[in-house]
Amino acid sequence: MTLHSNCEGATRRDFLKVGAIGATGLTMSSYLRMVEAGQVKEGKAKAAIFVNLNGGPSHMDTFDLKPDAPDTHRGEFNPIDTNVPGIQISEHLPKLAKCQNLFTILRGVSHTLGAHRLGTEYVNSGNRPLPSLEYPGYGAVISKELNAPQDIPAFVAIPKSAQKPGFLGVRYAALNTGSTPQFGQPYSVRGIKLGSGVTISEVEKRQNLLRDLDTTFRNVEKDNQLLDGLDRFSQQAYYMITSKASREAFDISREPKESASLFGEDGFDQSCLLATRLVEAGTRFVTIELGGWDTHRDGWNALKDRKLPVLDSGLAGLFQSLELKGLLDTTTVFVTGEFGRTPKINTERVGRDHYPRCMFMLMAGGGVKGGQVIGESNALATLPKDEVGFSPDDVAASLYHTLGIDHHTEYDTNTGRPIMVVRDGKVITELFS
Repeated sequence: MTLHSNCEGATRRDFLKVGAIGATGLTMSSYLRMVEAGQVKEGKAKAAIFVNLNGGPSHMDTFDLKPDAPDTHRGEFNPIDTNVPGIQISEHLPKLAKCQNLFTILRGVSHTLGAHRLGTEYVNSGNRPLPSLEYPGYGAVISKELNAPQDIPAFVAIPKSAQKPGFLGVRYAALNTGSTPQFGQPYSVRGIKLGSGVTISEVEKRQNLLRDLDTTFRNVEKDNQLLDGLDRFSQQAYYMITSKASREAFDISREPKESASLFGEDGFDQSCLLATRLVEAGTRFVTIELGGWDTHRDGWNALKDRKLPVLDSGLAGLFQSLELKGLLDTTTVFVTGEFGRTPKINTERVGRDHYPRCMFMLMAGGGVKGGQVIGESNALATLPKDEVGFSPDDVAASLYHTLGIDHHTEYDTNTGRPIMVVRDGKVITELFS
């Protein structure tokens, strides 16, 4: 199968590198003409929110319905119109249908990894997994490339993340909150809070002692990544307690009523609300986990009663809140599972099984033009139409593009091996037009 391979738009950063113009055969005058013609696009986003639909959501029952398909494939749900003429999605996503203008649907995304672990590694890094190498996830790369304020965590996972720092090392790992915020309840991140009678000055004294101990250990073993990781979490914990900006960012009770009212009381809703507060405070990357999409059995009841209403409410609130706060243009949102599900229904179990050959992804913000459907699946949603689709690598390259990060950037592993951020992807230019 030939995957979609769009011509990647050049970025200003590409041409400011030493020797870049000569290497590409472009003259400065031709580069300036490209700028004037709008062919060179700068990344607009300062942060990104990644929503991981763990388990593999069905494309045919959500964002790529086939109402004219035979009973063996069609499923039980009907399509409904969105607020963008010509675009339809599942009837169980009514809130998202009303704000379709804010996000774009990618159909016909395709790969070949039908196991949960491998598929998850792929869509969380934009690189097909290799047994000999652990690629860094988006959060690690973005927190490395984009500086966050010192008193706010750069990479936060609610409640945890499948993304790993890979060969970049634990200093770029996520701060896992370890819990999901609950409506109307105080929120503690991994138990980090001032205990009864403990003052900030006492925390500072303890932090100074820990810093002295860390320094002592580092003099013994300077390259120990475990110590790096311990240092990092200790520092983050300290900032979260003593920094007013950090404490307020995690305090969802401080959210103004106008934006708080856009979210429901479910944990996923509140996680999406927290994500908006974190990027507003300066966090560069937030992951939100919404699992339970492995619907082999009793699929339609699971979707209509539990999964789709939660997804609908939380995502719609996320898109609308970012727009209300004026953050949508500078915050990229990327929503995906690790694969789709079989177009042909498993009638024995009344569900759908793993299927990486065709799936959906959603993108919004960061210069992505909303109200679009890009890509198309064939009549039965078994493959991209005409076997021309997008790969997870392409979407990853596009994500980095929104943030002004060249996905061809190379990092050295601890053995000195140069590795590109995204090995094979091409920017999907239609996202931005």
